[in-house]
Parts: sequence; C-alpha cells; structure tokens
Amino acid sequence: MVGFEVAADAYDRFMGRYSIQLAPGFADFAGVASGQRVLDVGCGPGALTGELVKRLGAKAVSAVDPSESFVAAVGERYRGVDMRHVAAEELPFADGSFDAALAQLVVHHMSDPVRGLVEMARVTRRGGVVAACVWDHAGGTGPLTAFWQAARQLDSDVDDGSELAGTREGHLAELLAEAGLRNVESAVLSVSVEHPSFEEWWEPFTLGVGLPGAYVLGLDEARRAELRERCREVLPTAPFKLTARAWTARGFRQSCRSLDVRGRRAHVLAAGSIHPSGKQGGLQR
Repeated sequence: MVGFEVAADAYDRFMGRYSIQLAPGFADFAGVASGQRVLDVGCGPGALTGELVKRLGAKAVSAVDPSESFVAAVGERYRGVDMRHVAAEELPFADGSFDAALAQLVVHHMSDPVRGLVEMARVTRRGGVVAACVWDHAGGTGPLTAFWQAARQLDSDVDDGSELAGTREGHLAELLAEAGLRNVESAVLSVSVEHPSFEEWWEPFTLGVGLPGAYVLGLDEARRAELRERCREVLPTAPFKLTARAWTARGFRQSCRSLDVRGRRAHVLAAGSIHPSGKQGGLQR
C-alpha cells in the first residue's frame, strides 16, 4: 500500500474538505451502528475515523495507515483508538476481530488491491461487512477533475490516476467479488463543497499531496503559473460549488474456508450478485 509522507494538515487542506463530508454517507452504506467494532483501513489523518468515533466511541475503533505522519495525527486527534502503522495488505489482527472493515479512498492506493480486500475480509467476522469507496477519477466527476482537465492542456500524457483500481464504475464491486465477498452491492455517493475563492481551491494543490501535488511541484515557475491560470479558466467564477462522486461497494464475509487467511488471494466459492451502481446524487443503491 502506498503511503502519503506529507503533513496531516496538508492532506486535510487538500482532500479533507471532501473526505470529511464523504464519511457519514459511507458509514451509513456500510451499516455502521452502535455496539459494533470497526476497522478503518488506510485511515489517513482520520476523516472516516472521526465519524466512526462519533458513532461507536474510540474504544470500538481500530485504524491502520502506512504513513507515519497520519498515524501520529490520528493518535493525537482520537485518543483511545487502536492505531497501527501498517499497510492494508498485512493487517496485524486476528481472524474475525471486527464487525466491519472500511476503506475510504484507499483501494486505488493499495499495491495489491485484492490482497488488501482479502485481508479486510479475514479480520471481519463471518457475516460482517467489508466496504470501500474511491473517487470517480475515470468518469470525470471526482474532486480533481478540473485540475486534471487543465493539466492535460499542458501535457496530454499526464498521469491523472484514472487507470488506478476502483476509479471506474463497477470496478470496486469486481474487486470485492474477486476477494471472496458475497452479496456484493454497489452505490454512488456524492458530496458538494463550497469554495469561497479560486485561491482557496488552488493553494492546497501546491502542498505536494498525491499525484496532483507531485505534478505541480515538478513544474518550473512559468509552467506552474500557466497551469494555475488554466485551472482558473476551467472553473466557475468564485465563489463556486464543486460536486464530486465516489464509487462505493460493500460485500459480506463468507466462511473461513472460502478465504486464504494468509492474505494472498481469495478462493472464490460463491461471490454472490453484483448490482449496478445507481445514478448521480446522494446515495444511489
């Protein structure tokens, strides 16, 4: 799993403005409710972790992330959460430890998405939920769409992340089924964020977070200024609101016999049905 070695505050300013809004709907879709014990996989600075703590209490929440800065931030922000510095593909928990395992905006950063999902299933009890969501980077309705549209005007071959796992419609469901989850369902979650000025929208892209941050930092001053103005042209006049969609899927843990508990690959016995994603807007099932 790929880690983000950037300050938690930088990630908050870059993606947190969207991911914090995404967390309640994602937790609802996963059926998170009082009395459960839940794992947040690839927790980042804690957008979903905070929502889980509100619903369950810190003692009922565990979280993992491969980035030291994020682990430290979550440990400070949410005292009592069982926070581990580890990747999704090698979870340090016993089989069946949780009622649910959730991965918000993480699967596309896993070095082996199926292995990561198999591990999430392994540590979830039989009948428990494994759920994941990823922004619609491939379909052009994610939070970074305007940025990449402007970047492609400068560099048609730029890597915009649209080929990563889970970024196209239906792919998350395919991955969950391949990992051995049953009764897989898909949905679309959407969030809207108000940006008071262009500068407020643009500045987080200069902080070096993710593919967009690396791209900006790799440009010389003149090209960076050109990109900035192309982004201004692509976006509405400020203040403006951007709506972003995330592909979302959940499945249910099968018996231990159907999973390779060493976290390699799933032995799929009965993947269950895969339902098509809903239409844009709110939560579509």
